[in-house]
Order: sequence, then C-alpha cells, then structure tokens
Amino acid sequence: MSIKENLLSIKEALPPHVTLVAVSKTKPVSDLMEAYDAGQRIFGENKIQEMTDKHEQMPKDIEWHMIGHVQTNKVKYMAPFVSLVHGVDSLKLLKEINKQAKKNNRVINCLLQMHIAEEDTKFGLYEAELNEILESDEFKQMENIKVAGLMGMATFTDSEHQIEKEFSYLKGIFDRLQEHPEKSNFKPETLSMGMSGDYKLAISCGSTMIRVGSSIFGSRH
Repeated sequence: MSIKENLLSIKEALPPHVTLVAVSKTKPVSDLMEAYDAGQRIFGENKIQEMTDKHEQMPKDIEWHMIGHVQTNKVKYMAPFVSLVHGVDSLKLLKEINKQAKKNNRVINCLLQMHIAEEDTKFGLYEAELNEILESDEFKQMENIKVAGLMGMATFTDSEHQIEKEFSYLKGIFDRLQEHPEKSNFKPETLSMGMSGDYKLAISCGSTMIRVGSSIFGSRH
C-alpha cells in the first residue's frame, strides 16, 4: 500500500469529529509530500530541529504539531510557526512558550500532557497538578498561549483492558475540565490520545485527535 492509500483508508474510517495528525518524524520530505498531495495538512514531529527544517522546505499551509517532549531552551526555534504543542507537562514550559509566542506576536495552542500510564517513564501531570496550574495567577496572566485540551499516552502493553482503562481515565479528567470557566487562554476542546496501535480504542473512549505514523508511512527504520 502506498502512503496515499494508507492515509485515505484511515481517513475514510474516521468519525468527522476526529482530527488525524500524521506522525512524520524521521521520514524524508518526499514521504511527507506524498501525504500532502493526498490532502494531509497536519503533521506531527518529535524533534524541534527536524520540524523546523521540514517547515522551511514545505508548503506554508501545513499545521505543524510538536508531539515529543519539549526542552524549554528549544522553544524559540518553533515559536514562529508551530500550530499545536502536544506535550506541555509543566508550568515552567508553559511560561517559556508564552514568552516566545509573545516575541513572535502569536498565540500558541497547547495541550497539557497528563500522566495516565502505569510506567514511570512517561511524562505528564497528575490531575492535582493540572488544577494547580490552571488556578495559578501566573497562568491567568498568560496572553500568548491557549490551553486547547489534554494529551495522554497509554501504557505500552498488549492489554486492551489496561489501555481502555487509561484512556477512560483521561476522558474523565477532560470532562471535569469543562467545568472550569472558559477564558481567552483556556478553551479545552481537544483530547489527543491514540496512536497507530490503539487509535480505534482511543476514539471509542472519546479521543478527538489521533497521532498516526507507521500505519501511514510504514515502520521507522
């Protein structure tokens, strides 16, 4: 199957309210352009330098999503163009994104990453930390970011029951977020969960955004 065929077959099966992020990390621009020519406009990268290089080479109507762990000292490189940062897991990082967005006269959309997996290796916030950030005076004064929702990664396991439990837990946190009053920098509409192996389960648990790489581009070398 070609990249185009893979992409179209996934898109055809998606409910209309679910956004597909094509995870293009490590893939050459020619592969991304094949997906672009098939209609894909949202690409996810996990390294800021690689994303910046591709952004410079590719059409400007692409939405670039940063899906990897973000180091604060690299934020400035993506601040001029990034559309959505998926993995914001600290107030410190949020402050840096706000600062760099301001320098570029932009508002950058962010998803707060929640810790839902049983593994210690995954980054993310706990619900109490999430609420602490949202209720802090520092957050309320940030005018150049918008918290657009939540992101989470399930445990790497073959147990569908385990993954479903974690996705449902994240959906519960997302639903409780809706009780917070909306502000100019807080409008939680996106729930990003689910990757190539588990996105169908994620959608059934309430995901509105999935990150799919190998099912579109083939496995990474």
